[in-house]
Amino acid sequence: MDIRYPEPDERPRILVVEPNRTNLSVIARRLGEAEFRIATADDGSSAIAELYRLPIDLVLAELNMPRMSGAELARAIRGEVQWNELPIMLITGKSDPKGAVRAYESGADDVILKPFHFEVLIARIERRIERTRTFRRLQADNAALDARVVERAIQIGELKDALANARR
Repeated sequence: MDIRYPEPDERPRILVVEPNRTNLSVIARRLGEAEFRIATADDGSSAIAELYRLPIDLVLAELNMPRMSGAELARAIRGEVQWNELPIMLITGKSDPKGAVRAYESGADDVILKPFHFEVLIARIERRIERTRTFRRLQADNAALDARVVERAIQIGELKDALANARR
């Protein structure tokens, strides 16, 4: 897919949540090289703070983290109206099928199995972000259409009132 964003502000911001500093650094660097803006957190509480601080387009988090797991983080995100549609991808080990099920049950949109290829991860991230942006455009278009329908209904009501008054 290889989406390129012409303006730096148009580039999606990904929040990477990973307790292992080395893994966090590698993931952040590779996603940055793919032209994403990166925010990082080493645990779920810090991730939630980043969500309040910055506009985030996608959360990529480790499923197994101390204190707050990726599944608990996903539940916390889904519990907030302003982040309800925020894409969440959780990373888990290939030998942890129950973890993948927990991830989906908690509200994750996708589960990435380790080990993974960064090219595939980047393609999946781009696809998820593009779907979310398309959905948001459709929501905005529907809201604008609803507003036009209300405006027309008001105009029709006013015309009916004017016509009724003119007949008197």
